[in-house]
Amino acid sequence: MIGTGQSGAQIAEELYQSGRKVYLSIGSAGRVPRRYRGKDINDWLTRMGMFDTNVEALKSPAEKFHPHPQISGKNRGESLNLHQFARDGVVWLGHVRDARAGRLIIARDLKETLAKVDQFESNALKMLDDYVARTGLGAATETISQLRDGYAQEVIPELDLKGSGISTVLWATGYSFDFSLVKLPVVDADGYPIQKRGVTEHEGLYFLGMPWLHSRRSGILFGVGDDAAHLAAHIAARDRERSAVVA
Repeated sequence: MIGTGQSGAQIAEELYQSGRKVYLSIGSAGRVPRRYRGKDINDWLTRMGMFDTNVEALKSPAEKFHPHPQISGKNRGESLNLHQFARDGVVWLGHVRDARAGRLIIARDLKETLAKVDQFESNALKMLDDYVARTGLGAATETISQLRDGYAQEVIPELDLKGSGISTVLWATGYSFDFSLVKLPVVDADGYPIQKRGVTEHEGLYFLGMPWLHSRRSGILFGVGDDAAHLAAHIAARDRERSAVVA
């Protein structure tokens, strides 16, 4: 299994819990608990205004492509934690660098990557705790278990697929954009649409539902409606202007 974003981690969990032997190449996606201090983590992030962060606040265009953190898995949203995966028998791998002659060539960055995932959670919870203290909210304190099982695993630089009994490799590394069907100069050097909250300079061409189109919430279900309403108003205003010109 390659990739440990939200989908990759969920798939890996279901596979090993069904009795499969799983080798898991971990990526850079962070981790947060599903619930913390009495609320869903997304409730806290909404209260803190995290989803209202506009794209202009990003330090670089590359941040638009950062993966969402691991949040919840099975059983109505249990928190995901790769250390628990290791405790349950999943074999961890660093980033896959190459594949040749039935063997995977693996970077020796397993523990460095894992440390970044752990630090992401630590930073997120500190930010939340600071918010609670600053606003005087009466949320009960909570301590999240600090599992460390993954650090005890051997760093594997190369893996023989057949010798390890691996017959299937699942890629959960996300998708790249492909707007080749649009025969107009509409993307930047990173392949991201050139637009302002979904509106391009080409009349009648719009984008919607993409990560960081306008804000952090642009690419998620409970936030895309804001951008949709903006586009609908823009299109309606354009149509009124056209009608006025014709009249």
